[in-house]
This record gives sequence, structure tokens and C-alpha cells, in this order.
Amino acid sequence: MIRVVLPYHLRNLAGVESEVTVEVDGEVTIAAVLDALEARYPVLKGTIRDHATGRRRPFLRFFACQHDFSQDSMEVLLPAEVVFGAEPFLVVGSLAGG
Repeated sequence: MIRVVLPYHLRNLAGVESEVTVEVDGEVTIAAVLDALEARYPVLKGTIRDHATGRRRPFLRFFACQHDFSQDSMEVLLPAEVVFGAEPFLVVGSLAGG
């Protein structure tokens, strides 16, 4: 089971607590985790990734094991700690302001 932590606005939209779990068959990539998340919570489709391009939405970041995966390919393999549930995959809302 892959642990996923969502930002407040996405938790409210999906009606879940801060951490959810998803099952990923095959290689555990960012895309695979997001596919599983969207399959389990269809209301999240298009909120994390753009429908047309599949790219990460602006003002969202991806982290795992103290590493920023936001600029990495959606096909990058996530660390073993995420695969085995020791560490969560974090979807974090960026902060902006001045």
C-alpha cells in the first residue's frame, strides 16, 4: 500500500483525512500513484494533473523521503520507503504571497 498525503483543499474535495492509501500494481512511479489515487477518488481527476497534458498543476509539489520530485518525470521510480509504506508520498500545495 502506498501512503499519500494530500493538501487541505484536495482532502476536502475528496472527503478524506490527511493520509490515504492506494494500491499500485507494477512499478511505483509518480504517474502510477496518481492514476491509482484518481481511480479511487474520481473527484480528484484533473486537480493534480492537467487533463490534456498529464503535467503537474501549478502550485502543487511532490515530495517523498525529503526529496522534491516536482520537476522529475512522471515516470520516475519512487523510493523503496514509499513502495513499502514506510514513508508517504506528499502532494503539497505551494505557498505564494508577498
